Amino acid sequence: ILREGLSKRGVRVITGLGKYFRQVDKNRNGFLSQADFKGALKVFHLEIPEGDFESLWLILDDGKTDNVDYGEFTRAIFGEMNEYRKAFVRKAYMKLDFNKTGSVPMVDIRKCYCAK
Repeated sequence: ILREGLSKRGVRVITGLGKYFRQVDKNRNGFLSQADFKGALKVFHLEIPEGDFESLWLILDDGKTDNVDYGEFTRAIFGEMNEYRKAFVRKAYMKLDFNKTGSVPMVDIRKCYCAK
């Protein structure tokens, strides 16, 4: 439902949230606490009434772990990649994986990519 009605600002907010989530995830486990999630919504001016937040949290924290997987949150908003994008990502990865080991060291990425 949300995906169909996303405006340009909406897309910027969602992608910005993803970046923000990665920054506040200090231990790099892919999860956010309730306080971190609430803080992120406030930073992006997505404040919602406390009762609505509690309902949202219950949906997002389906495992009742008091944490939200922010990867699953963004996939829920954007959906899975279509086949064209998946094929493009696979093709790029195959170029980066010089030794066909299944992992790409940062040294190999630096050989192929310039952020300038």
